[in-house]
Amino acid sequence: MAETHKLPSNSFYIEVSGAGLPEVDGLFVPSTAPPTESESGTLSSQGYWNGKLAWDRADGKSARSPAISYSNTYQSWRICRLDGHLAYDFTSEDDLPPTDREWHVYKKGVAPAPQVTLHHYDPRQSCPEANIVFVLGGPGAGKGTMCELAASQLGWTHLSIGDLLRAETQAGGPDTERLEAIMQAGELVPDDIVVKLLKQAIEQLTRTTGKRNFLLDGFPRSLSNLEAWHENSDSQSELPKMLYFECPYPVLEQRILARAKYTGRTDDNVESLKLRFDTFKADTLPTVEMFKSRGRCIEIDTSQDRQTVYNVVAEALADFTDCKLADQPLSERAEMLLGLRPFPKDDTAT
Repeated sequence: MAETHKLPSNSFYIEVSGAGLPEVDGLFVPSTAPPTESESGTLSSQGYWNGKLAWDRADGKSARSPAISYSNTYQSWRICRLDGHLAYDFTSEDDLPPTDREWHVYKKGVAPAPQVTLHHYDPRQSCPEANIVFVLGGPGAGKGTMCELAASQLGWTHLSIGDLLRAETQAGGPDTERLEAIMQAGELVPDDIVVKLLKQAIEQLTRTTGKRNFLLDGFPRSLSNLEAWHENSDSQSELPKMLYFECPYPVLEQRILARAKYTGRTDDNVESLKLRFDTFKADTLPTVEMFKSRGRCIEIDTSQDRQTVYNVVAEALADFTDCKLADQPLSERAEMLLGLRPFPKDDTAT
């Protein structure tokens, strides 16, 4: 009995959607069932069942408590119907219900099996505020490489504006043709689209991963970008910190042309680079200067060797970085990105 109280509190929330049995869909909250002996004889503590986390329906309608739990007898995660009969299961010894694999339709269930989403924060409440750092620099300045290093070694989440826009066009939405034409010409995408994609990605990742440190690669590209960001922010917090990667144009051109051999990006060519760089100077540099004037910009010369640049980046992010992550040895991927070991023949840095 004393052992069960040493378990950490269940602070996760689960959202079930798309079930062939609609009554199963809904929000599930940490179980409040008192310590009870399970079918396998295990004494379960509040928030747990059979030694694993457990959840009740938020609306309290289920006859079974907990409504999502783990069965030691069948070594599977289970979701019940409102009447308490089991509807869906997944055979697994994982500590948490699977969110990336298809569940099995149990005897009292109806196909299709639902999608299960794990939330680190109560989705009924406002999303916790994230720690944001803006990352700017000309095309080829090394933003992507350094952001990937910060993500893999320091635990930060890297959000590339370019990647988000490309993903949006690949999804085939109503703005696809318009976005493709704008990106091909090296012009700036409308503020409302950029900010909407960013805000959606930050909230979705904060809730589903629990991570709150974000590097926004390629934002804000203009003062109007920044204005739109503030207009869509609930808080009036201090201006985020900015990392500005400074690099001479000849070096940028050399890097872009070398990268074009591997990326397949339609905008990795001399003509597009010139347009993108001219746009950067006209629209983005004033934003950088504004951050400098307010003491919120850290300027980094990325024509230096990668290790030197990474050390500056790591120091700039130290205030919010987990010390254990900062002190861990470099991974093989990180060594490749830093040029300390070669990439495999079918791989390269981006």
